[in-house]
Amino acid sequence: MIPALLVIAKAPVPGRVKTRLCPPCTPEQAARLARAALEDTLAACDATGVRRRVLVFDGRPGAWLPRGWSVVPQRGDGLAERLASAFADAGPGFLVGMDTPQLTPALLRRGLAALGGADAAFGPAEDGGYWGIGLRAPDAAAFAGVPMSRGDTGAHQRARLRSLGLRTVDLPRLRDVDDIAAAHAAAAAAPGTRFAAALRAQVAA
Repeated sequence: MIPALLVIAKAPVPGRVKTRLCPPCTPEQAARLARAALEDTLAACDATGVRRRVLVFDGRPGAWLPRGWSVVPQRGDGLAERLASAFADAGPGFLVGMDTPQLTPALLRRGLAALGGADAAFGPAEDGGYWGIGLRAPDAAAFAGVPMSRGDTGAHQRARLRSLGLRTVDLPRLRDVDDIAAAHAAAAAAPGTRFAAALRAQVAA
């Protein structure tokens, strides 16, 4: 099967996404920022030229979803199970979240290309988690026992890949948008994105 680009995301609904931005954001503002970040991520994936693009989604897709995407529902209890299920449903590929709007097509292509000679690709995040993970042969064991949403999640995930004997290519460290300080940092790193524009509009308002 041809490796895919996968994006795992939640519907940008107020009160359900990016709640750690509140305050200073209102739930509505946080949802607008989440939608902008998601649109940036989908656009970066589209610009790679990769044929198979899969949205692993919690919610109902809106008019923001570009053509050419397959959509599969998220399955499982907890993020580790949902990640394992995403690969089980979509097959081999490189998966990212919706909260690194500074992602570039080149970096996404690099994550996928790594699977041509390695078993896994791993993109660490500044907060101790990770922004991307790729698997050439999907295996739920890759996520078994990995604690999620913690400052040491990335270290545990990287150690899990190593414990399975998977040859892993490490990618550059990026900053997830987890709080308002990270939001401003991500916008500064990618000032031309929808996310940066949405944040500027919010500050101006």
